[in-house]
Amino acid sequence: MTAAPPSNTASDTANDTESAGAAPGVSCLIPIYNEAARLPGVLAAVAGHPMIDEVLVIDDGSTDDSAAVAAGSPGVTLIRQRRNGGKTRALASGIAQARQPLLLLLDGDLLGLSPDDLSRLIAPVQSGAADISISLRGNAPLLWRLIGLDYISGERVLPRALLPEQPEQLTQLPKFGFEVHLNAACIERGARIAVVRWPGVKSPLKKQKYGLKAGLGADLGMMADIFRTVPPLGLIRQILAMRRLRISG
Repeated sequence: MTAAPPSNTASDTANDTESAGAAPGVSCLIPIYNEAARLPGVLAAVAGHPMIDEVLVIDDGSTDDSAAVAAGSPGVTLIRQRRNGGKTRALASGIAQARQPLLLLLDGDLLGLSPDDLSRLIAPVQSGAADISISLRGNAPLLWRLIGLDYISGERVLPRALLPEQPEQLTQLPKFGFEVHLNAACIERGARIAVVRWPGVKSPLKKQKYGLKAGLGADLGMMADIFRTVPPLGLIRQILAMRRLRISG
């Protein structure tokens, strides 16, 4: 699945959000599935952040206390999906309800996240210096750290107008196809990409979260979804194109 042809450039989109002179507002979207143990650390970094206007936690059919953790956190709006439909569907639900022009996407399992990390991720897009920012975590695969780009990072800031379709259309993507689909939209529009290094932030491996066998199955399922969205050769082309669009990192 490829992005629709753009009606304007990414820079035009960013400029439109600031036409009134004020910095564009930010909606933070956190999709979660069974993250009760790690979600409080993420919410602690987000809570009361001066650059974030609203926080939406989308519980994707969790069977633990994730929803209760989110519901009990001040300033958090909880969106509950009764059945697990995958990350893309959860994000689509959040995007549909977000009220601000900029979207801050965060995974709910991050370790070591600080308010300063969030400020550095938001600032390039909110100031208009970049059209999208992408995190590069301290425990990202070595190759991604060497080339200065994690093409499937779940932590991003972007104008909602950068998405080439309406939220309900995103639900047609595979469960874990959102990031590479978004990459294609960025390339189509020539979006300026700011890579923000987060050396103190980690995302636990799936084998650490679910055990070796279940974790391996989850990794294979995620990669299958990615390859269904963009084939392997297309991913290589995507990475090369994104590196050419990178303005920092």
